[in-house]
Amino acid sequence: MGQYAVIGLGRFGESVARSLMAMGHEVLAIDISEEKIQEIADFVTEAVRADAKNEEFLRSMDMAGFDAVVVSMAQDIEANILVTMQLKGLGAKYIVAKAQSQLHGEVLERIGADKIIHPEWDMGERIAHLLTSSRSIMDYIELSPHYSIFEFLSPQGFHGQSLGQLDLRAKYSISVLAVKRGEEIFIAPGGDFTFYEGDIIIAIGPKDIEGTLSQIGGSRRVKFTFGL
Repeated sequence: MGQYAVIGLGRFGESVARSLMAMGHEVLAIDISEEKIQEIADFVTEAVRADAKNEEFLRSMDMAGFDAVVVSMAQDIEANILVTMQLKGLGAKYIVAKAQSQLHGEVLERIGADKIIHPEWDMGERIAHLLTSSRSIMDYIELSPHYSIFEFLSPQGFHGQSLGQLDLRAKYSISVLAVKRGEEIFIAPGGDFTFYEGDIIIAIGPKDIEGTLSQIGGSRRVKFTFGL
């Protein structure tokens, strides 16, 4: 069981926090909004309303003790950079930071972020890579040295099976975040959700997920990727 901290509870931050918790990890969620803290409180180990720019607060949370810290409040670039810099100074082991632009990402990298997420700017490069790749995984975001968020086409072994029947979390440590079927997107599908051919799946799991998919029933690459 790992320990993770997520700072900023927008759509991406909230999904990461909930999924890590669902996988059995301990999760500290931090946001300045009382509303967002109340919404996620029952789904994480600890939810704290605080201004993460306050270095004394970060120090009190012992950020060096977490396996990874996700800085996902990219809209406020100044706060994003300041928090990342302070986390580095406090000895955080692995920092994932969300960037608004290439320049923003370069700054984050220079001050010590281990992984930069570019929600829009990175997409063209990702698509070019995916179109020339033979991998069954369509896309992924490295979350920590051990876990990533993956996007893949529903393997044959999934077809006609419900999420509960597949029991992916227990068998393979994979948690499904969302499924796209045509123009419809299912967020955090329940155990009775049934997969069909053509479904595109977003999931969080260990980095060896490609081998796992091959065991389950294979997958094929398609010309589509989710935005973040």
